[in-house]
Amino acid sequence: MFDILVYLYETYYRPEACPDTAALVKKLSAVGFPEDEISEAIDWLTGLATTSDKAQMPVQTSTGFRIYAQSEMHVLGPQAIGFIQFLESAGLLSFHQREIVIERALAVNESPLPLEKLRIIVLMMLWSQGAEPDMLMFDELLLSDDDNEPRLLH
Repeated sequence: MFDILVYLYETYYRPEACPDTAALVKKLSAVGFPEDEISEAIDWLTGLATTSDKAQMPVQTSTGFRIYAQSEMHVLGPQAIGFIQFLESAGLLSFHQREIVIERALAVNESPLPLEKLRIIVLMMLWSQGAEPDMLMFDELLLSDDDNEPRLLH
């Protein structure tokens, strides 16, 4: 599924440029992605759109501290939670965006979620909102965990 998400990010500058679901499924299938991964990615993106629509609230700042439920801590793991807190404290994620990222990370059903996959979730959340990550965030999202070298998305 994550390969498909990266492919969409690289292929379509904005989510509005994506074809409708039926055409997108055909295109992804023609590119060579397996049907089960396509279905999973479409479901995940639909959930992202639904969650993002619910989170469309006036821009506000939060001075509160996010307490993670035990189930969230289990799924996310300490690395992912630390990364989310870093992005938020650096002013790169709003608290609304943070909640979208957490909700979409929990929807992956992988525990603990690898940091590489969380980075893709953050990137896709920003992409779905038509927001471009600033250079600091872009560097953080594209650094390799292994060698701290920039990596190619696809």
